[in-house]
Amino acid sequence: MGLRKPPLYDVHADAGATFTEFGGWDMPVEYDSIKAEHAAVRESAGIFDVSHMSELEVSGPDATALMQRLTTNDVTALEPGDSQYSAIVNDEGVIVDDTVVYRLPDRDERVYLFIPNAGHDEEMYDRWTSFRDEWDLDATVEDVTEEWAMFAVQGPDALGSVTDAAPDAALGDLSKFQATFADVAGVECWVARTGYTGEDGFEVLCPWDDAETVWAALDATPCGLGSRDTLRMEMGYLLSGQDFDPETEPRTPYEAGIGFVVDLDTEFVGRDALERQREAGVEETFVGFTLLDRGVPRHGYDIADADGEVIGVVTSGTMSPTLSEPIGLGYVPVEYADDETEISVLVRGREKRAVIVTPPFIN
Repeated sequence: MGLRKPPLYDVHADAGATFTEFGGWDMPVEYDSIKAEHAAVRESAGIFDVSHMSELEVSGPDATALMQRLTTNDVTALEPGDSQYSAIVNDEGVIVDDTVVYRLPDRDERVYLFIPNAGHDEEMYDRWTSFRDEWDLDATVEDVTEEWAMFAVQGPDALGSVTDAAPDAALGDLSKFQATFADVAGVECWVARTGYTGEDGFEVLCPWDDAETVWAALDATPCGLGSRDTLRMEMGYLLSGQDFDPETEPRTPYEAGIGFVVDLDTEFVGRDALERQREAGVEETFVGFTLLDRGVPRHGYDIADADGEVIGVVTSGTMSPTLSEPIGLGYVPVEYADDETEISVLVRGREKRAVIVTPPFIN
């Protein structure tokens, strides 16, 4: 089976983008350079095509009950136009995926749109429908991944870029994690003040067939997944399939540093396991670190203590474009997690001195 392509694949190719496989999609990784695109987001505004992200819509009389039982946060707290970051976990409390849940404007009943990671749409559709049927809930689940294109406009100038394209919408009035339908270049879009870079910005969902019109109206530097990765690492944000994975890196929200998305006052799959872990405490935890010696930490490198004993593993690492120094993320025993704790990273078999730093790495 071939790679899936975003609706603007040809537009990106004509702009000189290079591509990479991600989550079963053929996506632009860079246009000019990762460093230049990273700087554009930190200093002005960049736009990412993130149409590879999955989208599922849940509606019907029992939509709230279904969402509440399959995500860790409190869905009932959402008003129309609100969104929340959440986790999807298995019976053992291990993260299957992380997601953003939006409550759309009510129709005859509450309607939710949630965004799993790339390539997870079929898995999540099967999960939602199988549990719906097992629990005999009245809810409709639709995989709308290839109905929506999705763009992320991020950076200090993102507000101006998006409001120029949607002058009749009061998008500046949106708070973080609020969203609304808005006319963008004559196209009705779902516009949310969310993002994955640490900068102010918006994520714009538009109909698949109108993607080119909306993309052209948003004045920002085109950016690929390469700079999206370096930007999120500077903030210490998790990457599904790398910083957690139910098969290769099984971690709970408490281990992964996102315990704030777990509401134990609600009932959800995996709740009891997570309550036990919260009471007992975790043995390992997600940390950031900076290298003091030359070298770049990469996914899979070992982390060692001051005596050279392996204590953990690097899940993400890069040379920070903003700081011009090597940074990384990974898991270590909790006794090594305090700031300024000295560790080492085995870069191509050689020990490189490093020190624990609590993300984000930048202000």
